[in-house]
Order: sequence, then C-alpha cells, then structure tokens
Amino acid sequence: MPMKTSWFPPLFLALVAGLTVGSYWPGLQGGFLFDDFHNLEELGAYGGVVDWESFRAFVFNGISGPTGRPLSLASFLLDDNTWPSHAAWFKPTNLAIHLLCGLLLCGCTLLLLRIHEFEECRAQWIAVFSSACWLLHPLMVSTTLYVVQRMAQLATLFVLAGIAGYLQGRSLLPERPRGAYVRMTISLGLGTLLAVFSKENGALLPLLLLAVESCMPRSKPRPALVWRAVCLLLPSLLLMGYLASRIDFSPDAWPNRPFDQPQRLWSEARILWEYLRSLFIPRIEGLGLFQDGQTISKGWLTPWTTLPAVLGLAALCCSALWMRRRWPLAALAILFFFAAHLLESSVIGLELYFEHRNYLASAFLFLPLGQGLVFVAQKCKPATAFLAGALILCLLTGLTWQRTRLWQHPDKLTLYWAASNPDSPRAHNAVASLLLANGRIEEANTYLETAIERLPHSALLNLRLLLQKIYTLQASEHDFERTSRRLAHQAFDAQAVMAMRTITDKVVLPIAPMFYRDATLKLLDTMDHNVAFSRFPAYRRLSPYLRGRLHLSRPEPAEACRQYARAIPLYADVEAALMMVAEIASAGFLDCARSTLALAEKTLDGQKDRSLRRPRKSYESEMKRLHEIIDQERSK
Repeated sequence: MPMKTSWFPPLFLALVAGLTVGSYWPGLQGGFLFDDFHNLEELGAYGGVVDWESFRAFVFNGISGPTGRPLSLASFLLDDNTWPSHAAWFKPTNLAIHLLCGLLLCGCTLLLLRIHEFEECRAQWIAVFSSACWLLHPLMVSTTLYVVQRMAQLATLFVLAGIAGYLQGRSLLPERPRGAYVRMTISLGLGTLLAVFSKENGALLPLLLLAVESCMPRSKPRPALVWRAVCLLLPSLLLMGYLASRIDFSPDAWPNRPFDQPQRLWSEARILWEYLRSLFIPRIEGLGLFQDGQTISKGWLTPWTTLPAVLGLAALCCSALWMRRRWPLAALAILFFFAAHLLESSVIGLELYFEHRNYLASAFLFLPLGQGLVFVAQKCKPATAFLAGALILCLLTGLTWQRTRLWQHPDKLTLYWAASNPDSPRAHNAVASLLLANGRIEEANTYLETAIERLPHSALLNLRLLLQKIYTLQASEHDFERTSRRLAHQAFDAQAVMAMRTITDKVVLPIAPMFYRDATLKLLDTMDHNVAFSRFPAYRRLSPYLRGRLHLSRPEPAEACRQYARAIPLYADVEAALMMVAEIASAGFLDCARSTLALAEKTLDGQKDRSLRRPRKSYESEMKRLHEIIDQERSK
C-alpha cells in the first residue's frame, strides 16, 4: 500500500462511494416492508401533508418511540407527502444518508488518528479503509434499504457529526481552549438533541464519547475534569440510572413478550456474538426481519451456549479495558460496540434481534483491521497490504451487490427469510399471505396447517388460517370452533391481535354470512378469558371496540352503543372516539351517535394538548359540525 501519495486516499474514498452506489443500485427498486406501512401510512391520514395542521399531525405524533422521532418523520416528507406511495422514492434518500454517514465516519476516524499522532498519510489510509469496510458491508443493507430504518440512519448521522465536532474541538485545546470548549459543548449538545429526536439511542452520545476519551493517549491534553464530569459523565450516569430503573426480574414484566428480563439478558449475550460473527464473517443475506423465532435462553445453560457467551463478553470487555494504553484502537472498537448496544440489547423489553442495531455500533469496529493493514504495508511489501485490502473490499462489495439484488424482489426476500427462520410464525404468516395474493388459496391453507403442526402455540398462525378462509368465504362453524379451542391456551401475539381486527373488518361486510359475526363474538369471548390476552392493554381496549362494530352490523344498536361506550375511555383518545361516532352515524343510529359524541367531547376535555394530533379548536369545530349533521338527520 503506497504511503507517499497523500492525494490517493481521497481518490480511493471517492471510488468507494461510487462502489457503494453501484452495489446498492439494484435494491433501490425494492418495495416497502412491514413497519414501513405502519409508520408511513399516516402520510395520507388527512388527505396528505399539505399544510401546518397536517404537518404537525404527522411529524409530532410518531408512535415508534417515546420521543415520537419527529426529525425522522419530517425527513420522509423529502420523498412524498401522501400515502400510498412508492418505495423507490424513499430508498435513494436512505442511500444518500448512508453515504453521508460513511464520509462522516471517515472524518471522525481521521481526526481521532491525528490526536493519536499517526503519520498523516497512514492516518488517511486507515480512515479510508475502515470506513470503506463499513460502507460496503452487507449487514448495512437491511438498514439502508428498509425505508423506516432511516430513523437509525439519522441517529447515527447526528451521533457521528457530534463526535466529529467534539474531536475537532478537542484538537484545539492546546492553542485555543475557549474556542475548543465552545465547539465541544455545542457538538455534544446539538448532536445528542438531533440524534435523540431521530431515534432514542442518540442519547448514548455522551457515553460513546466517554469510550473515545478512555482510549486517548495520556500525552495529549484532556478536557478539564469539571467539563468531563458535567458534559460526559453526568448524562451517562443519568442514562445508566434510567436503565437501572427499568430492571424488573418479575415473570410478568413484559406481558407482550415471550421472554422475561433475565431471559432477554441471557439471550442478548448470545446474540451479540452472532452480530460480531456477521460483521467479521459476512454473508449475502442474514436472518432478515422475522426474528420472533429466535431461541430464547431460559437459563445459564439453556441452551448450553448461554454461559460461554456471557463469560466471553465479560472477558472481551475486560480485555478492552486492559488494552486501552497498548492497543487503543482495538480497545475503542470493542468499547464503542458495547456502549452503542447498551439501550437496545439490555433491560428494555424490545424484540431480541435486529441487524440495524449494529449500524452505529459497528462504526469503529474495522479500525483495527485498517491499522493492521498499514502495519503490514510498513513492515512488509506495500503491495501485499494493498492486495489484501482490495480483496476484502471486493468481497464486501460483491456480497452487498448480491444482497441488494435479493432486496430488489420483496417476494423472493420473504421466501428466503421464511426458509432461514422455520420457527418464526411471522415468516409463515408472510408466506401464506404471498400465496393467497397469488391466488394459490388451497396451497396457502395447506401451508398454514403444516406450519401450525410445527408451531402449535402460535395464535397468529391460528387466526391467519381462519382469516384466509373468511377471505374466500370458505370458513365453516367448525373452523371458528377449532380456532377458538386453540386460542384458549395460546400465548399473546401482537400481530394476532391485529389479525383479529382484520377478521372483524371482513365479517362485518354485507357479503359475509351472518353466522360469521356470531362466531367472531365467541372468538372474542375466548380471547377475553385467555389471561395472556386479557392482561394486555391494547387488547383490552380493542375487544369492546370490535364488539361494538359486530353488534352494529347485526344490527343491534343498543348493545353496539354500550360496547363503544366501554371502548372510548380505554382508548382515551379523541381521534379514536370521533372515528367511532362516524361509524355509528354512518350506520344510521343517530341517538347512539349523539350519545357517543358526548363521550368524545368528554374525552377531548380530559386530553392534554400535546397528545392531540390536531389543534383543539379543530376538534371542537368538527364536533360542532357533527352535532349539526346529526340534528339535521334526526329532524328529517
């Protein structure tokens, strides 16, 4: 690897950027996936985002996290302002953000190496190569081409921008200390704020900078102890305190998950090793988005790999702390990886495994590899290091290109993921949906019957089979009874709850046989008596709402009105209440609509402004209009 041509590393970085675009190009024509629909359909909720009210309703009412992630939601408006839309309009923006993250990572690495007093040309080569490995790695495809994971991308972008600004300010400490502290403070504060409003793990920036600081050479001036304590240590301690407050080893801590907190911690120890394996031994496609079939660690030796995984992580962390002075870049790679996983891979009740959690965590993971190649170039022939580096990047480029070709075809991707995750109910559900969409009805039903034999405790597959038969008006009383018997003992599944809502949508249609509605009410009775479902708030409020719709279609207005009246306080949301009023009024039951509207007005009075999707006056005007419409209809 030539060391005397300082102009060559920037040109090589430009080549890497071009390779990145080329390798991602096939995947830009792929479709939306899973959570894309859930998060983006609100673009069209009010006829599109066309004014301040619709902008406010979409951007400031996100459902993906505690902050609502308004910056991420606002960024989607760069691509479209309504729904349905086209994924091909969103994916190029994700790719552009990926490139920006790679360039920022290269800049961060170069600034870091200069502080560590690396010779400039060598520092440039290390920075370019390590960031090229990150940019071209196939594991990043599932973040870049999954539209909604722009949230993870933007959080990473702002974290890296914060780190770059911090390191640039830190380099000024000897000559311009006042300017250095101003730059460091602004970079830290603004980077954290912007990252958090993109995705919550942006709050890790102070802790990540502590990891960076812990690996700095002792010969370099350090920020003042008071500044470090206030700006880095205190926010990190607050974050650790928040995580400590979430510790709950009770067996019912997460009724919506098939694991408790100790089981999640044990499982994550194994999964972190799986992440590292995927990063250092890459493959064309990983496990995908169907992760509900992950093996859960039930104890230290169940499975037996759990204890070795925990001990291995402890040894790796201790090794990193020991290496901070002798091999600081290797120590930084490890400490940064673990710190970046702290929120999503510890005590918060998220699902166990997702590749996008490595998008930020792996940022400096290839830094020691770049340093090793430069060492080889220095001690051996430069051509040997250059050839090794070129082979690594060619391998990564080829794997990424192959992976994005698969992402170009969502149907093929679904089938691949299902084959890779035979214990995932969601994977089988997706395959059955694909078969049904292609008119292969009997094959879809047979496929689900086989899947249920493999996974008899899956409420999702059970309800999916019934739903398919309802779609085609083939469902019999026996099908409903069999589904009910299975549901009585099956575990909670959030997607099964959504399937129940879809079943109700279908059975209330005029073309559906009347006994479908009676049988669906009995299904709800079964789910109400199943503790796994009845203790979950989302189901408890959905059940009376669905009952209201079923009674409305029978028609039994008095009972429908009673069920809607039960549902409204449980939702405690005026938007949901007005939707129920509209449903009742459309069915022609005006007295019931009027009494339900009164409940909606009461809900609005008790709801705080910050939780409203629209200004309060907008709801008040709409309610006044509804009163007038109902009164006019009653007077006819």
